[in-house]
Amino acid sequence: MDDENIVETEVHETEIKEEKKEKKNKSKVIWIFICALVGFVSGIGGTFLTLQLSGGISSNTDVIYQSVVQTNEDGEAVDEMSTVDVVENVKDSIVEITTSKTETTVFLQQYVTSGAGSGVVFSDAGLIVTNHHVIDGADEIKVRLTNGDEYDAELIASDAQSDLAVLRIDAENLTPVVLGDSDTLNVGESVIAIGNPLGSLGGTVTEGILSAKDREITIDGQSMTLLQTSAAINPGNSGGGLFNSKGELIGVVNAKSSGSDIEGLGFAIPINIAKSVVNDLVENGKVSGRITLGITYYEISSITQAMEHGVNVLGLLVSEVTSNSNAAAAGIQANDVIVEADGEQVTTSDDLRSALSSHKIGDTMTFTVVRDKEYVELSCTLAE
Repeated sequence: MDDENIVETEVHETEIKEEKKEKKNKSKVIWIFICALVGFVSGIGGTFLTLQLSGGISSNTDVIYQSVVQTNEDGEAVDEMSTVDVVENVKDSIVEITTSKTETTVFLQQYVTSGAGSGVVFSDAGLIVTNHHVIDGADEIKVRLTNGDEYDAELIASDAQSDLAVLRIDAENLTPVVLGDSDTLNVGESVIAIGNPLGSLGGTVTEGILSAKDREITIDGQSMTLLQTSAAINPGNSGGGLFNSKGELIGVVNAKSSGSDIEGLGFAIPINIAKSVVNDLVENGKVSGRITLGITYYEISSITQAMEHGVNVLGLLVSEVTSNSNAAAAGIQANDVIVEADGEQVTTSDDLRSALSSHKIGDTMTFTVVRDKEYVELSCTLAE
């Protein structure tokens, strides 16, 4: 083979080697890209799964904010702020709530009553937390922001036992609260209450100290574990916020002990309790593990009410029984009047709640009802 042919052969072999090398490099790049893509997708899936398991995202994509650290503009953790700075940070997270409902007199005349309270912005997706007693029985609920904008509110879910309710408004750019940790509070530390006292003084700020933790209080027949504060609480403050000196929400205001010689006794639902209830209400529409009978009823607690409904005893007149409920399994029927629970007289919702609260799932309760003018005793095994 002459020198020219040898050179051409060597060049050809070199070109073949270069082509193989280039194909090999392309193959590596493709595999690297595929691995990176798989890793990215897995990371996204893992993050989403983690959020789902931790309760950070609900099934309907509502985000429940559960931060435990308040930060400044530089993103640094805040140890303590002045009252002025706390108010400036949280004032837009407190809203005014007004309600209206139609009442009927014994003469079948109708009239409209109104109510007012406060609420706390839990999510920039429009979730508002307030007290159950603020919106209980309301036909219409409105929420007013600090900028004066007013919205019709939808009731997502409510729980009488914890006295908490979740509303939703169709609003953007809301300022959600930063949630604190009520388990780490110290008696004597400074606190600030913000709400809508008297239903007409929205954004009112009062300050005091944390007077006690884990105070067992009975409100409307319902036993509750609450924070006690010396900050002034008035009608209309219900559903508002109780904040610490870091600007973190530590409680949802829900009660004041009243009397001519009583001052400085306000109470709030600890945020760690409220947080759990709110998550359940958003996710499930109810509080998990809670016993309910599954009945709709009218309170017959006076002779006037008995005459109005055509019965001759005081108690709870059952108007509807949910199928597959505890009440249905016990044999309770529509038009029954529940007069006793476990041998104790029952004439109000509070009486019934008190009787249920002393039991747990799996217990058996005895109910006495009046049916067709006869007393009937029924046994009920309680389930969730």
